[in-house]
Amino acid sequence: MRGRSPFGGGQNMNSMMKQMQKMQKQIEDAQKEIEETEVTATAGGGVIEVVANGKKEIISISIDKDVVDPEDVEMLQDMIVAGVNEAIRAAEKLSEEKMSKITGGLNIPGL
Repeated sequence: MRGRSPFGGGQNMNSMMKQMQKMQKQIEDAQKEIEETEVTATAGGGVIEVVANGKKEIISISIDKDVVDPEDVEMLQDMIVAGVNEAIRAAEKLSEEKMSKITGGLNIPGL
């Protein structure tokens, strides 16, 4: 056994390296796709709409003019926060779903 790889020899190691390189390319492609994908979330029954990208950056916020009440700014602020949080959760879910298809559910740090 002396001098032999515990991984089953050179051919298996080469095969494993090729698989790892293929997975790395798939992950890079998926990350690019995720970053370019936009998700939309609503709050307050649809009166607040928040669009975020896969990088968890807010792209836009739309507010129905009928919900703007100068006497109740706090409610509007709460709905905006709820919409933003929901958009971020949707972006995270998108990322997790796409990555788990590639990694088979492996928990790879940084992804």
